[in-house]
Order: sequence, then structure tokens, then C-alpha cells
Amino acid sequence: MLCRMTAETRIRVLPIHVANKIAAGEVVERPASVVKELVENAMDAGATQIDVAIVAGGRKRIAVSDNGSGMNRDDALLSIERQATSKIRDVDDIEHIHTLGFRGEALAAIASASRFRLTTCADAGAAGTEVSVVAGQVQDVREVGCPVGTSIEVRDLFFNIPARRKFMRAQQTELAHVRSTFLVLALANARIGMSLNVDGREVYRLAPAGALMDRLRELFGADSLAGLLPLSAPGGPVGITGFISRPGITRADREEQYVFINGRATSSPVIAYAIREAYRAVLPKDRHPSVFLFLDMEAGQVDVNVHPTKREVRFRNPGEVRDVLIAALTAALSAAGAPPGSAPEPPLTAVPGAPVAPHVQMRIEGLPPMRTFHYPRAAQPRADDAGPSFAGRVPPPGPDPDASPRGHAAPAPEHSPEANAPWAWCRVVGLIGNRYVLLETEDGLVIMDPRAAHERVLYERYLADVAQHHVPGQNLLMPDAVALRPQDAARVRKHVDLMKDMGFGISEFGGDTFVVDALPAYFSGAAPQALLIEVAAGIEAAGAHRGTGRWREEIVAQAACRAAVKTRDRLRLEEIEQLVVDLARTDMPYTCPRGRPTLIFTSLKELERKFGRE
Repeated sequence: MLCRMTAETRIRVLPIHVANKIAAGEVVERPASVVKELVENAMDAGATQIDVAIVAGGRKRIAVSDNGSGMNRDDALLSIERQATSKIRDVDDIEHIHTLGFRGEALAAIASASRFRLTTCADAGAAGTEVSVVAGQVQDVREVGCPVGTSIEVRDLFFNIPARRKFMRAQQTELAHVRSTFLVLALANARIGMSLNVDGREVYRLAPAGALMDRLRELFGADSLAGLLPLSAPGGPVGITGFISRPGITRADREEQYVFINGRATSSPVIAYAIREAYRAVLPKDRHPSVFLFLDMEAGQVDVNVHPTKREVRFRNPGEVRDVLIAALTAALSAAGAPPGSAPEPPLTAVPGAPVAPHVQMRIEGLPPMRTFHYPRAAQPRADDAGPSFAGRVPPPGPDPDASPRGHAAPAPEHSPEANAPWAWCRVVGLIGNRYVLLETEDGLVIMDPRAAHERVLYERYLADVAQHHVPGQNLLMPDAVALRPQDAARVRKHVDLMKDMGFGISEFGGDTFVVDALPAYFSGAAPQALLIEVAAGIEAAGAHRGTGRWREEIVAQAACRAAVKTRDRLRLEEIEQLVVDLARTDMPYTCPRGRPTLIFTSLKELERKFGRE
């Protein structure tokens, strides 16, 4: 039955210019979205060189030029129409997408929300075409002289959509998103030369690279490569290549996890789960690895038509992808062996036959290895061992002249009875798993995590000095120029004044580079770059969760302590003993600043109960 059209009809067909503006909001979220769409089109056109230029974070001008196949006059005019594309012909083609773009929406959406100019040429012997569009309306079409390829200039993004323009972020924030997008696109295809120019200054000039390692070196520096493991599993339904970080090298966030499927930067819960599972046994639960993974599979096995930005994908057989990825990651981690910089032979303190933890190992110099034996062998009792009270005998505090060289007494902490000391005396007995320290106390035994304990000691000392506005500093022998990723740089830049007040000698050098010429004395042995990255990530993770008025100082202190302690994997026995004394003097000796336990205590009474001696 046909419905009658009356004056009260509430449903209307939107004008085309309104529909285009709505569509623009789905595809073009910010200047970084424009860069992504234009560069991907250039890659689809077979370009071997792509140049990107940005002014005012992309708010005023975005220009992308390539030397790809270009277009003739008719194709140039059609390219700015909605649903006009050269990449699919029929609905069945969507099941076998081999290009980065295919919907035919990007150029139309961009042109409808900016002052847009397209210059292109498909034949070196013919004239090129220039198309000028303002807010989706074609203003001029003319012949021009230009090289083969395509150049697109986008000015005044969202000038005709005040609501969208109002919600754009500050220039530095938008620029950080652009740079992050450029980095991802540069990683996606190392064989393409790329450049990024920001406000007339060249930020990146990437030559066509023959291998992913060369592109990684250009983008992240040679030092970053030392912490990466190669991964290669090219066969089977899912081919996997790339690099992953060693277990001892982690981040507080997942921002350095790049996954590409058939050359497209993507995300998927299945892949995130596989990465977590592969690293579960070798990383703390709140730390994350760096990964650069490239997955190759049949186009029909992955659906990229899930979201207008094509960022999220779905797999036809997600379980298969998950299992293959976990197996490849696990194999690469297993083949890595010891962490970088460690000696090939086992540490001197390793107990023969004892399992070696997959984490970075702790060493205590000066502590001889403890002898082991196998059941039913037993030591012969000595004459001075006879006596009825052997099971409950407790050594007195202080050094024991008859103690074996396996243990050394730590001096008792000197503080008031009201202090929170967890023991009156203790001594170091040995190592467990080459990572944890075993202590003997007057009440039983304690297993101490020296890294967590070190964090607690540094944290309380540092915050006490910050509160008194007296932070001892240590000038670096040579100022260190630290280049950060755009996101990390933006966070550090926001809190530079705070970090200066907390003892960091830091200043902006230009772009995303900072010059560090001094560090708080507590962290003088740490790498400045690691400190800045941890501090930036800590501040970002805290967000608006501010429990006290000093939340920023506490977050900076936590991150700095964590980064400083990570640099120590070799401690002398005297340092361990001093750490025991220092920990006993803290206000909260039982946990690190992040809430992890520093000590696990088992009393003599509990031991006697377990051995049936009660």
C-alpha cells in the first residue's frame, strides 16, 4: 500500500551537500586522517616517492605529492565524486581487496570539507589537469604542465563545518597525530621513499629501503634495533615477519605495537590477545613489548570493510590466526636466549641444576654459589650441632663468626622503635631463580625482590627531597639530545616545568627533541631517553585519577624510579645488604610505589607447622 505524502511528513531526503558533510565526518576525523587517505592513495597508484607537507598542524595546509600513475582529465573529475573508485567493479571484489583504499569516499569527503586542489598527469607527453574545489563545489578545471603523478593540496580543513573545526585540538596535538600517522605509513612499505615537511622544516627524509631493518633504523635509531629480535614464519596460511622486543625491554603502554596485514596498518582483539599470551610468562602484567609485525594472508581470509577508516579488521578463521601468531612469537622469544649484553656463560651465582628464570637475571657479586646435593645424600652432623634445641635455634643479631661464607650479616637498622622495620636483624642467604634474594631474619625467612625494594627506597628519598625543594642533581658529562616519538614528546613538553622543579635539567631543542644536561642524583645512572619515556607514559596513564594534590610529582617519581632500577641487573653483596637496611628505614617497606610486594615472609612457626613440628 502506498503511503500518502502530506504537509506533516517528517522524513526528508538530505541535500547532497549536507550528506557529503556527514560522510566527511566518518572518513576525515582530523588532519592526520587526510594524510592517511592521501598517502594510501599514492601507494595504490604505484608511487616510489611520496612527499608530505604540513602547515599549522594541518589546519591550514596539507599537501601530498607522488610520482605514481596519475590520472587523465576525466578520471580526475570523477575521483572527487562519491562512490567513484578504480579499485573495485562489483560487490564480489570486496571479498578480495588488494589495495589500501576501495570505497571511493576519501577524496569526495576531503573536498567537501576544505579548499581542495588536485593536480595530476598520467602521460609524460601530455598536459596535466588541475581541479579546484571549494566545499565540494568544483570551481575550476584547467590544463597545466606538471610531471607524471598526482599532487593534492588541502587548505582550511573544516572551514565550512564550524562544529568539527571547534573540536580540533591544539596545533601541537594535531601535528603529533600527523607524525604518528606518517610513521605508521612509512613502516607499512619500506620500499617507498617518503618525506615529511612541517612548517617549512624537513622532519623526515626516508630513502627507499631494501629491508624493514633499514627503515626501522631511520625512524627509531640504531640503538632501538639492539633490543629487537627478528621473527620469520613465512609459510602456512598466515605468513609472519617482523621484529619484536626482547623480554627485558618493555614499555608502560602499547603505543609501540605496529601490526600490518597485507600492508595495511590494522588492529584486532585477536592479535592483541596473541601478543599478550606469547609474552605472558616473560613480562609483568602491566608492561608491554614493542612489536613490528607483518602478516600476509589471502585477501579473502580477512575482512577490511568493517569501519570507514579501515583500521579494524575481522578474520574468517580467527583461531587459526591467533595460534599461528602465538607460536611464531613464542619461537622467536625461545630462540633469543639471554637478554642483550649478558655473557654467554651462566652467572657465577647460578645454582647448578636450578631453573633459570626467563626474565633479566639479578647477580650478586661476592656471594659464592651454594653447594647442592641430591636425595638421599645428607650432610654428616657436627659435634657442635648436638643439642635438644636445634630446630628452634635462632642466631643472634650481628655477624656470626662461625657462619659459613654462604651468608653475610647485614647490620641492624638504626631507628626508633616506632619505625616500620620488618625485622630486628637479618642476613643474606642466597638467590632464588637468579632473581630474588633469600634473607634470614629473627622470625623466619624472607624472599625479597631487589628491584621492587630499590624502587621503594628511591621513591621515598626522592619525594622527600622534592617536598623540601632540595633535589640533588648530577650534571651529565655530555648533554644528551633525546628524540622522542610524537606522543611521548607532547606529554613531556606539557610537564617540562614540573620536571625542572624535580631536578631534571631539560629543555626543548626543536621538534620532538629535548636536551638533557642533568638528572636527579638518584637516577644519574639511568638512560635519559628511558627516563623521559617512562615519565611521559606514567603521566598519561594517570590521566585524571588524582588521589592527592601531589599526584604529578608522585607519578613522575614512580616512573623515574622504575626506569632507574631497570638499568641495574648486577649488584654486589654489599649493595644488597645496604638495600636491606635502607628498605627497613622506609615508611612502607612492604610494597613498591606501584603496589607490588617487595617482601614475602614465612615465619618459623609456619615452617614448623609445615614440617609437622608443632
